[in-house]
Amino acid sequence: MVSPPHEAMHRIFQHDPGLFSRVSRFLGVDIPTPVKATALPTDLTETNPVERRVDTLLRLETADQGPFLLAVEAQGKKHPDKPASWAYYTAYLWTKYRLPTALLVVCQDHSTARWAQQPVTCGPPQLPTLTLQPLVAGPHNMPVITDPEEARDDLVLASLAAITHAAEPDVDAILKALSTALRDAPEDIAKPLVEFTAQGLAKRPAKNLWRNLVAVDLSFYKSYLAEEVRDEVRAQVRDEVRDEVRDEVRDQVRDEVRDEVRDEARAESRAEDILFILEQRGLDISEDVRSRVTNCTDPELLRRWLARAVTAPKAEEVFEDA
Repeated sequence: MVSPPHEAMHRIFQHDPGLFSRVSRFLGVDIPTPVKATALPTDLTETNPVERRVDTLLRLETADQGPFLLAVEAQGKKHPDKPASWAYYTAYLWTKYRLPTALLVVCQDHSTARWAQQPVTCGPPQLPTLTLQPLVAGPHNMPVITDPEEARDDLVLASLAAITHAAEPDVDAILKALSTALRDAPEDIAKPLVEFTAQGLAKRPAKNLWRNLVAVDLSFYKSYLAEEVRDEVRAQVRDEVRDEVRDEVRDQVRDEVRDEVRDEARAESRAEDILFILEQRGLDISEDVRSRVTNCTDPELLRRWLARAVTAPKAEEVFEDA
């Protein structure tokens, strides 16, 4: 299954075909800046049912050296069958288009990059019929761009630097420089680079830093990363507010319950006082009187009954003014 980093490592060259000429100086070659670029079909399947597809295929035209083809392959790990596939791609493209064909392999770790750049020969040792040696871009030779001004000079290269250094310690500084540089870029330029960078970082720890930088530094436009972070923050804030409201309600209920318990305690005390006074005066207290007094919860009413209990000739007359 194709992964987001795989897509980012080659599609960024579709986004800006001139990137290859700018990257070439870090690869030890000098490729002229193209004056024209055309994306070609990536399907290299012949009439047989075996499907073969190159990741990105561009026709680049230069002013001095004429046109050539650039095949870009994203390689996430070592694979013993890949050199043969790459040899097929370049030979097929050379045959089909009759144009010089270059192969660029983009990697994100040193081990894969070292493996990919080793020359592979087809044929016996004494008969090297075809030798494949792709150009390789990876953390070993891509620039570490930590200066926002340098990133601003070439935003696409800075994005590729972040992608190829996704697992390196320098990636945080690269991302901070890139996000700062993108603040001044128009949305149509910044947005695809934000997404390419996010794809290239995949699930690595640096992805969280990039998401936060996008949400804060690049909040002037809508991005799924920015919206994703805002949704998470919004949910977190809602939980915090909900907790605050719950605490406020709990305090209010506690005060209400405290008042209720205080009133109930006062009512119980006055009911006991009424019955105690009636008993001390030797009055006959029926079950009806006792029940009415003990079931009353109105402190003010009980206060009036308490006053009448002192002088009432009969227990029942305590309620006469009720």
